[in-house]
Amino acid sequence: MPDAVVVGAGPNGLVAANLLADAGWSVTVLEEQPEPGGAVRHDGEVAPGFVSDLFSSFYPLAAASPVLGGLRLDEHGLRWAHAPHVLAHPLTDGSCAVLDRDVATTAASLDAFAPGDGAAWERLHEVWDRYRADILDALFTPFPPVRAGARLALRLRGAGGLRLARTLVLPVRRMGEEEFRGEGGRLLLAGNALHADLAPEAAGSGGFGWLMSMLGQTYGFPVPVGGSGALTEALVHRLRARGGTLHCGRRVERVLVRDRRAVGVRTADGETVTARRAVLADVSVPALYGGLVAPADLPDQVLADLRRFQWDFATFKVDWALDGPVPWSCEDAARAGTVHLSDGLDELTRFAAQIAMRQVPDRPFSLFGQMTTTDPTRSPRGTESAWAYTHVPHDVRGDAGEEGITGSWDTRERELMADRVERQVERFAPGFRALVRARRVLAPPTLQAMDANLEGGAINGGTTAMHQQLVFRPVPGTGRPETPVTGLFLASAGAHPGGG
Repeated sequence: MPDAVVVGAGPNGLVAANLLADAGWSVTVLEEQPEPGGAVRHDGEVAPGFVSDLFSSFYPLAAASPVLGGLRLDEHGLRWAHAPHVLAHPLTDGSCAVLDRDVATTAASLDAFAPGDGAAWERLHEVWDRYRADILDALFTPFPPVRAGARLALRLRGAGGLRLARTLVLPVRRMGEEEFRGEGGRLLLAGNALHADLAPEAAGSGGFGWLMSMLGQTYGFPVPVGGSGALTEALVHRLRARGGTLHCGRRVERVLVRDRRAVGVRTADGETVTARRAVLADVSVPALYGGLVAPADLPDQVLADLRRFQWDFATFKVDWALDGPVPWSCEDAARAGTVHLSDGLDELTRFAAQIAMRQVPDRPFSLFGQMTTTDPTRSPRGTESAWAYTHVPHDVRGDAGEEGITGSWDTRERELMADRVERQVERFAPGFRALVRARRVLAPPTLQAMDANLEGGAINGGTTAMHQQLVFRPVPGTGRPETPVTGLFLASAGAHPGGG
């Protein structure tokens, strides 16, 4: 009988399993899929010689995490790679905002939009440097982060701190307007806010966009050499080296509760795996409270709150094998690992509004990943392994485009939407489509079939909006990994601080 059973071998579950093994616990991890990793996996199915990340690709929070750093995964084969530039946001007029790990380079790109905006960026970075340690401590500590929160509150005391707090809860559109005269700095903040499901006018989107921008400025957007699954492989290797066990192809269908305490799990084939001390669930919140735990073992209020749980946007992804580098109109975009594709802030607002109205966007804001530019092992010399993802509504009610996409995501609709994403790329890189050797389309149902945590293609474990953060994540009054069942812990992106 192990001390702990971990349900799900995604990155959160594997990190938790490693930490428990370090503490001397015996740990068994059960994974539904035939391989571990959850949303941190890669394959070579798009074209021979091309490595494609199936889901996530770049990991700024992993680079910043003291927990992950403490695991010393480099001793288990993990290496990180960086593109020359972290991020680029080109416009159709040929201008381009650049985020680089060198602050002066970032500032110079913003000065090209409006003189003085580089200094404004440097001021935002100075604020980050002043409070970074406490912010990261609060981010990586179970909520409420008492010590980190107390230190941060002490440092924020007074008018200066109140002004910063106000800035962080601003919509990112307003924050950009207050800080920058030109569009470059505004686009870096707003594009990074839309890594989550935060529209430019959403409260708190300014704080999230600033946080993501400063993480990129400081740590970059690193990728594992050889494919995202290299991170998973290192975690698994480390766990096994410490005596932990992993079993794939084992779907857990019930958490067993006795006298209000979790005592183990039952798998889909009827096997019972008991746990001496704890059960950790690296699963989505609805899966845990709406399936794995029997309703009779949960408070009525939790079940009522679960009905108000909000997912983040659905995701649509295309992977490509390209015969050459992407022909960007803006040269700086060719050196960036990640490229944001939207022709200005108003287009970002339009995109988010279409999703809010449950329309499939006609000009989808896309995050474009240049993986060979970042890690040359991903494809043959002179080629590019690339991907793009965008967001769509969960419950499609209409199509803002002309093709009449309904959200059935059958073969026809998948190909139509992939063509739409390619046309978006072409706006900023004319000739892109002529380079496509092969492509793979991953629509929301496909993503969910490959990882049950990605319900409807949602990739962040629930909305990042303020009403489902901190003490409201995953439901009001929680915010910690503990659950109403003693010995049962939520160990997924459903808990604070969420996906990333």
